[in-house]
Amino acid sequence: MLIQPRKLVLEFTKMSGTGNDFIVIDNRFYHFSAEELSQMALNLCKRRLGVGADGLLALGNPVTAGAAYRMSYYNADGSLGTMCGNGARCLARYARDAGIETDPLIFDSDAGLYTARIGENRSVVRLYVPQPERFKPGLLLDCAEELEATGTDFIWTGTEHLVVPVLNALAVDVPLLGKKIRFDSALQPTGANVNFVQRNDDDSLTVRTFEKGVEEETLACGTGSIASAIISNRLGRIKSNPTCIHMPGGDLYVGWEGAADDPVNLYLEGEVTVVFRATTEI
Repeated sequence: MLIQPRKLVLEFTKMSGTGNDFIVIDNRFYHFSAEELSQMALNLCKRRLGVGADGLLALGNPVTAGAAYRMSYYNADGSLGTMCGNGARCLARYARDAGIETDPLIFDSDAGLYTARIGENRSVVRLYVPQPERFKPGLLLDCAEELEATGTDFIWTGTEHLVVPVLNALAVDVPLLGKKIRFDSALQPTGANVNFVQRNDDDSLTVRTFEKGVEEETLACGTGSIASAIISNRLGRIKSNPTCIHMPGGDLYVGWEGAADDPVNLYLEGEVTVVFRATTEI
C-alpha cells in the first residue's frame, strides 16, 4: 500500500499596505528555497483559486552586517520582485510583531539595504528608500500614438516604473493600456510598472498602477507612488513635498529633503493592516 506523504501546514499572515495585499510567512522557521517560495507565490496568490494576494513576502535571516532581517518578495506570477514599497512596509510591521525590536528597522532586500520606522500603534509605517536611478524623461514608446498623454518618463525606484501623465486617471482603461505599455519594446527586457498620474488642484496626485508580475491593476503601489511624486516634482508638474498620492486603496505620502533631482531621506509612508492569520496545507 502506497503511503502518501503528509502535506506541510503553513502558518501565514494576510496583510495590506493601503490595499496592496500580501501573504507573509516567517521563513526563518521554514527555510524555503527561492524556488519553493516562487512556486508557493504562484499557487497561493491566485484570486479565487488560492488565498489571493498581490504577492508573497518572506521574513528571513539577514545576510548583511547591521541588518535585522532579510526581505524576499515574489510577485503573484512567481517572479522575483527586487523591491515592493508597500510589501516592505507590511514586512516591517510583521517583523516588529514577531519580536524584532530594533529601531529603526534596517533590512536586506534584493534591491539593497532599506530602513523602516514603525508608528506607536504600528498602523503607520514609514519606509526610507535609496535615491531613484536611471531617470529617462520623454521615453519614446512604440505605442505612443495610442496614449493621450503629454509624455512618458522612466525611473527606477527599487524596480522599473513608467510615469504617464493624464488628465483623468479614473477614465483610463488601465488593464488594456497598462498591459500594452508594460510589454513595449522600449522597456525590455525587464518591462516596467505603468503609472497613470493625474495632477489635482491641491497639488496632490491621483495614481493608478498596472503592476508587472501581478499583471493587472493593483489598489496601491509604493514604488509607483515614489516614482510619480519624484518625476512630477522634478519636471515641475507639482511642487508639494510631502506629496499626497491618492490610489484606489487609499492615500500614501512621499517626502524628502532637498531637491527632487537629488532627494535626501526619501520616504514612503502609509497605513498597514493585519487582515487575518491562518494556516493552509502546501
